[in-house]
Amino acid sequence: MSAMVPARAGVTIALASVLSAYAVAQEPPTPQSLRARSLAANCAACHGTDGRAAAGTLLPGLAGVPAPVLIEQMKAFKTGARVGTVMPQLAKGYSDAQIEQLAAWFAQAPTKAPRK
Repeated sequence: MSAMVPARAGVTIALASVLSAYAVAQEPPTPQSLRARSLAANCAACHGTDGRAAAGTLLPGLAGVPAPVLIEQMKAFKTGARVGTVMPQLAKGYSDAQIEQLAAWFAQAPTKAPRK
């Protein structure tokens, strides 16, 4: 059994090295990205978690949509150029800078949920 202890210790050290390298490789969130994610959370009830709409829903997912498209649509809702039931009222609550933050965040969001 004493021969097993060093092997386990080696596996533990290797695993710790991999996990620490992964943690270092991940960029910490910036205050701006945290604000954008916070804004995007407001959209989850209708457009799905992280902009990935549930299958079979009539509402579109927002993840992966190019930022210019989202900006154009949000501004159209905001000005009344595009009609809707809820979105015109919601869009009026966002500044142009917030709309741009939302659009950038959703544009980079993966269209599929990460595997766990």
